[in-house]
Amino acid sequence: MKRKVEHHDPFVFTPGVLGYPLAFVLAIWIVFWIEIRFGFDFTNFGVYPRTLEGLRGILASPFIHSDMEHLFHNTIPLLVLSTSLFYFYRKLSWKILLYGLLVTGILTWSIGRPAFHIGASGIIYMLAGFLFFKGIFSKYYRLVALSLIVVFLYGGLLWYVAPIDPKISWEGHLSGLVTGLLFALVYKKDIVITPKYEWEKETYREEDDPFMKHFDENGNFIEHLKEEDEDPEYIYHFRKKEDPSE
Repeated sequence: MKRKVEHHDPFVFTPGVLGYPLAFVLAIWIVFWIEIRFGFDFTNFGVYPRTLEGLRGILASPFIHSDMEHLFHNTIPLLVLSTSLFYFYRKLSWKILLYGLLVTGILTWSIGRPAFHIGASGIIYMLAGFLFFKGIFSKYYRLVALSLIVVFLYGGLLWYVAPIDPKISWEGHLSGLVTGLLFALVYKKDIVITPKYEWEKETYREEDDPFMKHFDENGNFIEHLKEEDEDPEYIYHFRKKEDPSE
């Protein structure tokens, strides 16, 4: 039996839907500004595989970027994908974001080359992978449409999970994509259910619906109900208005 997550209105835009992703992106820009303004270099705080010191990069590396181009290319898709996560998967969003960050970082630390791995690209691949596979698994038309949009916008990311450029952490990309797929499988049964109208519910009884009293047995609309259906406490008297010219 499928485990279901009920929402009264699952697709309502709230301030947190955009607020949390904006705060995340803003924090990344602030870290980069501090590096430029004060001449710091936080690269050493990135993930350095299979070293104890390199574990700190699991939390720190998403906030560290090498240059403006690297920062720009990461923060735009991060904002789009994280906003989609908080909008379509509100109850799962923090779990996916925080646990996904940890699992992606641990996998990168485990399989990466001996170098500092920095940037939020691993989180981007994790979000893209989760949104795509979760939408396909859900078989719900809105979420499937989201999956197709993700493919249309970021399908080219798939090329960078292979070692085609020695300057790019393909290990982080691959770790993020695998993590996204893993989370989509773990939460496969958590599906969004749209609210049902009263007549769609199993407990609905046509004879108890006051609106149905306006239809006869043949389905014809009755504009005025019978007198016995009217409130007996009130009697209305109507008098034709006299013509003052008479």
